[in-house]
Amino acid sequence: MNHKKRILLVDDEPSIRFVLSAVLEQAGYAVDVAEDGFAALRALQQNMPDLLITDLRMPNMNGFELLSVVRTRFSGLPAVAISGEFFACQINEGPLADAFFQKGHYSIPEFLSRISELLNRAPEHRGKTHGGTVWTPTKDAPIMLTCTDCLRSFPIDPCDGPAYPRQMRCLFCGTMLDVQLVAIGTVALAE
Repeated sequence: MNHKKRILLVDDEPSIRFVLSAVLEQAGYAVDVAEDGFAALRALQQNMPDLLITDLRMPNMNGFELLSVVRTRFSGLPAVAISGEFFACQINEGPLADAFFQKGHYSIPEFLSRISELLNRAPEHRGKTHGGTVWTPTKDAPIMLTCTDCLRSFPIDPCDGPAYPRQMRCLFCGTMLDVQLVAIGTVALAE
């Protein structure tokens, strides 16, 4: 019997859940859906997926919070973040997501290829963190910084000048992070 890989798709927009579910099912995956992070955590307890796909901006529990819990409790679960409001500036792989797609800026073949790659990756390489991720807004949302230690995300204030190195502590765990805002929309991070 052919085992279908199971994907948990989390998005608060019903139309996105419907379209992406259809695309994934057409590609041969079994798909469960959830409308926010709390519903996703309940779904994870009932039936562990092989991969998680989540939006970042959602009510109740957003994607940042969900991914932080997933990385802490289910570190081997590959995760894909999708957002229309953020794009990721990464150094190597980010701690929260193994892949990121900006809504409206990727092709279905590219999306399915990356999912297949993550599902076929050896378990010991899943969930490895090699650096931090800064989530930069595409509209009026704040710039979000993900701590490389506790994996929580929090807003940071963009600097006044075009280049401004600084250190800041994680608002949650106190880890000192080196952050360099190179230019608007481009951020480098080192722990």
